[in-house]
Amino acid sequence: MLSFLFRGLTAEPARGAALFDLVTAEARRPSWYREGEVPDTLDGRFAVLATICALVLVRLEREGEAGNAVSVALTERFIEVMESEHRELGLGDPTLGKTVRKLVGRLARRTELWRSADAQWIEATRESLYKGDVAEAPLKYSAGALLDLARRLDSTPLGELELGRIA
Repeated sequence: MLSFLFRGLTAEPARGAALFDLVTAEARRPSWYREGEVPDTLDGRFAVLATICALVLVRLEREGEAGNAVSVALTERFIEVMESEHRELGLGDPTLGKTVRKLVGRLARRTELWRSADAQWIEATRESLYKGDVAEAPLKYSAGALLDLARRLDSTPLGELELGRIA
């Protein structure tokens, strides 16, 4: 009825789907939860997903206008999936919008964190993936895995990323 007021930002709503699928597949790797000891909970899984998504968004920023278009599509897909997942968990309309806004805010904070991480990779990893204390070995594992992912993202052309492929 009022869909004309709530159209997406992109003309192609499915544009970010392949890249979001790549992010999701990476976040589902068991090593994040085994070797990295990220809690295998809704919060832990969201932390991994949002962290990887943030690294991708930071990578896309370096592509200028073309990267911005892909970034918008990825973010829209993120929002769409978060809304759908939370509906499945039983959240209704009165609280759904607020919850999704919080999740998008958490993604934005992680994106800002990784945008400025530079030499503080270990601390950025701790802040992005872990709520509390974490032992040194899992922290180092996760930091190394995220650094490797960031390097792979950097070496992948924009067109390949948009298609959901990574070097």
